[in-house]
Amino acid sequence: MTNWTGEAELGTPYWWEAAAPQDPGQDLPGVCDFLVIGAGYCGLSAAIAAHDCGAKVVVVDAGVPGEGASSRNGGMVGAHPRLGWHDLATKFGPAVADALFAEAKPALEWVKALIATESIDCDFQQTGRVQLAWTPAHAETQKRLAGHVREKSDVQVTLLDRDALSAEIESAHYHGGLLFPEHGALHPAKYHAGLMQAALRRGIPVVGHAGVSGYERDGGGFVVETAKGRVKAGKLMLATNGYTRKPFKWHVARVFPLPSYIIATEELPSNLLGHIAPGRRMMVETRARHSYFRLSPDGKRVLFGGRASMRDLPMDKAAERQKQTMCEVWPELRDVKLSHAWKGYTGYSFTHMPHVGEDRGLHYAMGFSGSGTVMAPYLGAKAAWQAMGDARGQTAYADTHLTRHVLHPFEWPHFLKAADVYYRNWVDRMENRAARRG
Repeated sequence: MTNWTGEAELGTPYWWEAAAPQDPGQDLPGVCDFLVIGAGYCGLSAAIAAHDCGAKVVVVDAGVPGEGASSRNGGMVGAHPRLGWHDLATKFGPAVADALFAEAKPALEWVKALIATESIDCDFQQTGRVQLAWTPAHAETQKRLAGHVREKSDVQVTLLDRDALSAEIESAHYHGGLLFPEHGALHPAKYHAGLMQAALRRGIPVVGHAGVSGYERDGGGFVVETAKGRVKAGKLMLATNGYTRKPFKWHVARVFPLPSYIIATEELPSNLLGHIAPGRRMMVETRARHSYFRLSPDGKRVLFGGRASMRDLPMDKAAERQKQTMCEVWPELRDVKLSHAWKGYTGYSFTHMPHVGEDRGLHYAMGFSGSGTVMAPYLGAKAAWQAMGDARGQTAYADTHLTRHVLHPFEWPHFLKAADVYYRNWVDRMENRAARRG
């Protein structure tokens, strides 16, 4: 690949330089009260919550715990609903829409408290996050969203016009923005490592390379077959999100893996970074390309992620696409080399919203749809509390739902091939034309 520093092998996340996921090498107990499947943010948080309710907990993972999205994401910390109030009211009803907006601030504060209480050293900073309007129509939508956020929640939000954006980003592309000053940034792999240590301190076995091949009811509990043997569990929870596979067919049909590709630049001069990103915020776009970008925790690199493709691409091709998009935003970076390029899978729902629920005795939290840094641990704990019969499990996300779609009748989301062509050849072009007309 051109303009490659060779610092890391293609596909290796930048985050792994400081905190590569590790298998703790735990043995698999034969019996437990609460078995959690999946050892990412959601599963570890659920395990901690259930343990602190008095349950004997075991966590299993199909690979090395944390190697999935928990150590591959952009490390952005925020919890406002992905959809506007009217969209939520249409999907779930006005009362649920109100409750989802109201729960944003408590979810964010809960995660900040978790980091503090468990002494997780994950480079957390309250940087604020700016949502950048790609078109004039997007800027008008932001005005409506800001009104609903102020009316329906305690989340702080500030509207930015084009002139005000110059204090946040050096780019001529955007027509306005929303600033969420309480949002922040962290190092996702260190965050996962901190959650892992919190679980291990409690004596919770976290067992890697123990993928689940089947499970069945056994009286009031379950018998679960894993790659490392059989476990009898009183209660069972699924926390695999974008990495969900058989035998969990009900969930596979409702949450699909959507790849997100991220690149990291080589270390850049501080004056260049100060010029292109003077606000040093977390930044996300409103366009359907779903680009998101930030400076690295040490303030020396640009990390740039988003939709290089809706299907799996060779990593070198995906990296080239991401660099092209980055240089649309910042032409100043055209000659900059890349040090890392990788991907991870978000667990996307057809409603674009997470859900906490239970299906035939199997508890779950999933469908985070790109908001997992906050919502995965927060809703993992909610699902565990629900399983334990604890009142703290109450959440508006139990009143959303996971729906099926006619385009997704099989285990693997083959519809994403057609969707990728549609978005690249139609949606992206139409959005770019609308942006230029503005």
